Amino acid sequence: MASRLVFVAAAALLLFCLAQVSSDVEIEDQQNLVIRGANRRLLPFMDCGGLCKERCSLHSRPNLCSRACGTCCVRCKCVPPGTSGNRELCGSCYTDMTTHGNRTKCP
Repeated sequence: MASRLVFVAAAALLLFCLAQVSSDVEIEDQQNLVIRGANRRLLPFMDCGGLCKERCSLHSRPNLCSRACGTCCVRCKCVPPGTSGNRELCGSCYTDMTTHGNRTKCP
């Protein structure tokens, strides 16, 4: 009887730990920080869609620009200010990303 109780308690503890580790909990702070999971670092929340829409508003091909900008924003966590130029403000992640044809990817 006692061994059955210990087994049930151990199984309940294991299920609780698995649920705690596998869940992604989002908590938004007043400073727009998002916490995801137990072992992940703090990531700033970015509205990539809105920032890229502004960035690509004057582009000759706005849909293509928005798609590339969205990819760069998600990967680099940055979108340069303005509608063109200023790419160096986002660092090497943004400036060094290239397409398969070795052209710069990020607008």
